[in-house]
Amino acid sequence: MSTPAAVQDLERELREICGTRLQSLVVYGQRVAAKRQHHAHDGHGHHQAPIVRTMAVIDALSASDLRACAARTEGWHERGLATPLIVATHEFERSLDAFPLEFGAIIADYALVAGSNPFEALTVDPADVRRACEIQARSHLLHLREGYLETRGRADALSLLIVESAASFASLVLSVSRLERAAVDDDAAAAARHAERTLGVGPKAIESIVALVGVQEISSAQAEALFPPYLDAVERLVAYVDGWSARA
Repeated sequence: MSTPAAVQDLERELREICGTRLQSLVVYGQRVAAKRQHHAHDGHGHHQAPIVRTMAVIDALSASDLRACAARTEGWHERGLATPLIVATHEFERSLDAFPLEFGAIIADYALVAGSNPFEALTVDPADVRRACEIQARSHLLHLREGYLETRGRADALSLLIVESAASFASLVLSVSRLERAAVDDDAAAAARHAERTLGVGPKAIESIVALVGVQEISSAQAEALFPPYLDAVERLVAYVDGWSARA
């Protein structure tokens, strides 16, 4: 992968701030970003450039380092860079069990720009992934039930609940696909179809909700038709993830 000029500038500026304490700089999420770019357009129908995500490992990270980086963040954004993920030496590996989904996604899709490889010999424990998936699934289920009660039986409120929860549900479905190591390439629709087959739910029961990510509204009739299979799918996901370790 050729290093974007903006990332080269970022490396130079980080070295100005940290000197030799900059241990590593990686770009991550580029494969997923390139895939999503095919579906992302601005208001004039043109493809939008993907945001470049980076992670810097800094030895003896200090508050003054963060202050210096904060002063340059606006310029990095203007050059198409997301705010860098800045971690202290060994912090990533020690946090891997706490953030197995988020950090596992970085390990799965990165390119080393400078320094030593911070991910060498690192692996994500499947038990940590399962635990994170269970927390995510149970939280979604509890909030979905709570949200339904708060609709007070109003179909317009149910429509809003479904639309607003679609993104977090898509994230959950992708998390389960990572637990299963399914070849869905971070495609939420493909992950939804995989989950439907795995759970034995009806076709589109999961994919129809995932497809609502980014949608502003649906009709009351759609909401009333979608909610029962949606709730059933989430309950099945919770049960599946809860018992996954016995099958792993």
